[in-house]
This record gives sequence, structure tokens and C-alpha cells, in this order.
Amino acid sequence: MHSCIYQGQVSHRRFNPVRHDFRYSMFMMYVDLAEIDELFDRYWFWSARSPALARFKRSDHCGDAAIPLDTTIRDLVDAQAGFRPSGPIRLLTHFRYFGYNFNPMSAYYCFDSSGAVEAVVLEVSNMPWRQMYAYVLSGGRPIANNGIRFEFAKTFHVSPFMPLDMRYVCKLAPPGERLALALENWRGGSRGFDAHLSFERQDISSASLARVLATDPFATLRVTSLIHWQALKLWRKRAPIYDRPEKRKAA
Repeated sequence: MHSCIYQGQVSHRRFNPVRHDFRYSMFMMYVDLAEIDELFDRYWFWSARSPALARFKRSDHCGDAAIPLDTTIRDLVDAQAGFRPSGPIRLLTHFRYFGYNFNPMSAYYCFDSSGAVEAVVLEVSNMPWRQMYAYVLSGGRPIANNGIRFEFAKTFHVSPFMPLDMRYVCKLAPPGERLALALENWRGGSRGFDAHLSFERQDISSASLARVLATDPFATLRVTSLIHWQALKLWRKRAPIYDRPEKRKAA
């Protein structure tokens, strides 16, 4: 089984125009899309087929919910990167817990037939508008520790406290016993923000699934609450607020 639980820390650092840092503990599910349909059939309270306390729901992710997610991601990479992933696709994401879901960012790792990452799709959702956008990353530059570095323009408004005219730098490595992912925002040659995921792998079992659900049963609601709490702190620090581009065009 390639699917697993990743548990660890997520941290954010804002460098300008105001300084703002935070770090939280978190778990995320990492699922092989070829395994997802039957992955949780043995476990209470978890499902990818029907309502459950912890549920993978196809419609929470990009594309037509009537089309398998594996097909949607392969079609997306084919359309934007010019090739179709030849190996498995594995998704790092939050499930729907107690009927509620919000994913600031999910990552699809697209492997080739030899097991190397040949593309990554970052599925990003914004708050408070709850829109979704997918970045297809390919042709990255190799970096240390078998990692890959991607650089690309920001084209989706994520936060009212972050402008659109920025560039992203994403650094990641193929998930293994550890998972690390860094995303940096650059503007005018200066890094204004970065976020890091640092996780350790846990095998899926009755005990591990029960443990994460018992210790963080409202994981996605907690994510949303913390986003609003940090936004309040930024507002109190008088961080600049940026309208969505479509709102500025309408005005």
C-alpha cells in the first residue's frame, strides 16, 4: 500500500510589510488514487464511497465530479504540460471531517513509470471566497536531497493580505518516510512570505486512523478557524488589504 497518513508541522512566515509567523501541528492524508475506492472499506468511520465521519469526497477536488479524479489530473497535466503521466498519481490532502471540508492546498504527485516525480499539481483554494485553482508544475530544476525546484507566476488571488503580482518558488521531494514541501512568495526580488510542511509517515491502520480522528476530529474546521484568527491578527497589525482582480475590474 502506498497510501498513508502524514503528521507533523505546518509553518508560515511573513517578512514584509509586517512580520507575522505561526506554526501548528497537523495531519494530512496521502492517497494513491488507484487505491482510494477500496482503501477504507475495512475501517470504521472512514470512507471514500459513502458518507462517514472522515470521508474522501470526489466533488471536493477539481474537475467534473462525474469523471474519476485520476483521469482529471492526467488530462490536466496533458493539456498544460504536454505529456500524460505514465505512473501513479498520489494526493496529499485533507478529507471531509464531520461533513466539513476546506483545503488551502492539496498536492498531486504525478510519477513516471520508474517512480520519479514528473509533474506536480497544486490545487489551491482561497478564503473567504472558496474558489479553487490548479497549478501544473513540470520541468523543475533538481536540488539537494533528491528535491525539485519549480518557479512560476502567481495567477490566482489566495488571500486579501497578499497581492497577485508575485512569483512562487516551490521546493519539494518525493514523499517517503518524511514529506517536506516549501512554498515561497517573491515580489521585486524580495521574499515576502514562505510556508513549510514537515511531516513524518504513518502507515494506515485501525489504530492510526482512530488516533488522528480522536485527537483532531474537526481538522478542516480548525484549519478554517485558524485562517480567520491569523487574518484578524494581520488586520490588527495594519497589513495592507488587496482586492481580488475581478473585483477591481468590475469597479
